[in-house]
Amino acid sequence: MENTIETVYCLENPEKNIIKFATGTQLRYEDIIKEVFGVACINDLHMMLQYNKSFQTSICNTYGISEKKITLDKIIRVASKTDMLRLRTQLIEEQKNSPDIMELETDTPLQRPFDSIIKLQEGLYQWDDANFSYSAVTNGA
Repeated sequence: MENTIETVYCLENPEKNIIKFATGTQLRYEDIIKEVFGVACINDLHMMLQYNKSFQTSICNTYGISEKKITLDKIIRVASKTDMLRLRTQLIEEQKNSPDIMELETDTPLQRPFDSIIKLQEGLYQWDDANFSYSAVTNGA
């Protein structure tokens, strides 16, 4: 495979109850950090973690940790298969509630949210058009 396989990240702002998913490329070149956390870049996010008391408290409450244990990887981490299932459910709900989709048939297939092959915590996953979800890639061994 010549193409690089994108890692999918889960970004979570417990203070504003926002969870978004993004690839490494999106983190570098799009405004996803600003959308989720309200700051321009990851460097600003470090400052927010250090000095924003209500943000710190929301992270502590969400993860049941002390302030000393707050790290960037609590709020930006490589997504897991469970996260992707949550995203799939969210996309299905959004599709059901979309006025544009209401006019179409109700079993309209989900659009693939990322590349056909992605990297998650558990390894590589490939998009399965039959199930409209990602399935683990096996080595064929």
